[in-house]
Amino acid sequence: MTTLRQSDATAAAQERIRAAGLRPTRQRVALAQLLFDHGQRHLTAETLHGEAVADGISVSLATIYNTLHQFVRVGLLREVTVEPGRSYFDTNVSDHHHFFHEANGELEDIAALSVDLSALPEPPVGTEINRVDVVVRLKDRRS
Repeated sequence: MTTLRQSDATAAAQERIRAAGLRPTRQRVALAQLLFDHGQRHLTAETLHGEAVADGISVSLATIYNTLHQFVRVGLLREVTVEPGRSYFDTNVSDHHHFFHEANGELEDIAALSVDLSALPEPPVGTEINRVDVVVRLKDRRS
């Protein structure tokens, strides 16, 4: 039964990658399974690398970063930058925003309709707004 589930999960990961226009290499498929087989979540490249190593997947941190950015480029993931040099990768690519808990570094989804964006400025001539990402930073009241 485990082999069948693993085989089904591998096939699903391969199809997801192909549908996005990428070649389903062994490492992309293994990383896609780690990313998408656990529901919607936010994780860093370092977290994914740790999960890969724990699962016995031989992959460098550079390959993790390259794969994550490829997945972002083709729409499989969203990158959420919470501060310079600190990005999370979100498996939920629908329109939504985030709470960022400064105390523990966790991201939490905010429904898109919960944030009022009715007063956005007009974009410069020749451009259009592609997406608005709101990150609401939270601190503990005791801090």
